[in-house]
Amino acid sequence: MKKIIIADDHPMIRGALALSLAATSGFGKTEILETATLDELFELLDDSGEADLVLLDLRMPGVNGFDGLLSLRSRFPGTPVVVISALEDPRLVAGALALGASGFIPKSTPRHEIVRALNVVASGEIYAPPGLPETAAPEDRVDTEFAQRLTSLTPQQRKVLQLMGTGKLNKEIAYELDIAETTVKAHVSSILHKLNVYSRTQAVVMAGRLQLNGFGEH
Repeated sequence: MKKIIIADDHPMIRGALALSLAATSGFGKTEILETATLDELFELLDDSGEADLVLLDLRMPGVNGFDGLLSLRSRFPGTPVVVISALEDPRLVAGALALGASGFIPKSTPRHEIVRALNVVASGEIYAPPGLPETAAPEDRVDTEFAQRLTSLTPQQRKVLQLMGTGKLNKEIAYELDIAETTVKAHVSSILHKLNVYSRTQAVVMAGRLQLNGFGEH
């Protein structure tokens, strides 16, 4: 029996997705579990092991931008993830797929299309909303490449990047994360190297374009 987890803080959305899953033939018999927060999702995965699929809302309490997706892909790399979002921005879709999502389903998608999307994912393919531009603009390709580099950051490095985005100095980041300032400096150097950027400002600006870690709304 396949284990599928729906992670969304809105009960009505979880219910609608559960109905769609029940109508999806590709997964066969399924056990559907629901969580309302990212912490609950991680607790569930820690207790029961990796799931066959996670339907992940980008915007839940305590989650900003792609931070939840990055954390999930980092901690449970073998678990396929389909992003659920209220927006259909092509750059948001491209970013989610670049970060390893198996699909992107807008919440406005009709139920029959959600069922089709889930069957596409069940077959091992990637699902993207129909009607998206087939050719990405140069700046979108840059964002996609940057998003892929972000997957190489450790959870601690992502926290440092998030705090860099709020304008905190190294000593302030060290205090907030309860680590040595020299450790923060090492993390910052590693972040710049992994992201292939030359300054803190460039890293923060690029992350902001991807609406990561609290940069902008999604």
